[in-house]
Amino acid sequence: MLTAFLALLLTQTPPAHPRQQGVPIGKGTQLAKVTLTAPTGGWTVDRMMLVEGSLSDTTVDPVVVSINGDRYLMRTYNGRFSRKFPAASGKNIVTVMATNKAGTARAQVTAYAQIPPVPFKVILTSDTEGVYTDLHLYEPTQESLKDGVLDGTKMAHVYWADTASPSGGTFFLNEQGGDFDQPAYGPYLYIHRAPPKGVYLVATNYWPSGDKAHTVATLNLALFEGTPGEVRRRVSIPLATPGTTRVLAWVNILGANQAEVYVPSQDPKPTHPSWPGNLEETAKQISSNGDGGGDEGGGEYEGE
Repeated sequence: MLTAFLALLLTQTPPAHPRQQGVPIGKGTQLAKVTLTAPTGGWTVDRMMLVEGSLSDTTVDPVVVSINGDRYLMRTYNGRFSRKFPAASGKNIVTVMATNKAGTARAQVTAYAQIPPVPFKVILTSDTEGVYTDLHLYEPTQESLKDGVLDGTKMAHVYWADTASPSGGTFFLNEQGGDFDQPAYGPYLYIHRAPPKGVYLVATNYWPSGDKAHTVATLNLALFEGTPGEVRRRVSIPLATPGTTRVLAWVNILGANQAEVYVPSQDPKPTHPSWPGNLEETAKQISSNGDGGGDEGGGEYEGE
């Protein structure tokens, strides 16, 4: 009888630290007021756009930021939030949303950027606080593609520990409240204002912490933004196994403001003659050579 009672008690006792389920909301019971202090609207010539403001409900963490329809999560600190994002050429519609028990409040500003179009922009976020979804870029080099065969070991690997892009790309570390090494929602950023022709690989490496078992990584990819050749893709992939590297997308810069995106398990295999025929083998090679973790069951070709 005592054994049965103890078993019943244990099954009814909630865990001391329950796992996070979805994006947390604030504890306030009155609708939060969102104040955007930047951007201020109007025109700008800055390539980076500051999104900054405050909340009346300091328990809201994170806020949801939408820039031209792309959605990101951003940490708050004592009711304040601040982060720079690459601006798009022309119109930038910035919306910040804060959700608590009373509902969702929002503020919106439209800013116009007089800057050249950004040919290559990558923004990676996750939906769980306390995890690392590190962004990894593999850039083409003169040696990486020979006779239609791609050698992943000869691609330039740009990530948090080596942010120097040989071809001129810019990698932004995940800054959170002045700290550059905190697990959080992101965003992780990479832009290239003059990407050379060739095949690029965009991947993520997953490291949870504490009681976080899984997350969903979301990639927002924009190529030749603001031009007739603009290509936009959003890719969401669940991550569960610590230390795994997952391929999010392949990008083929063709030149003349033209590019193709291939998302494994979502798209048919590309047919343009400039694509190498060994993408799957290259992905496995990159995942197994020690650059950011092991392969998760074939990674990019596993059903999402």
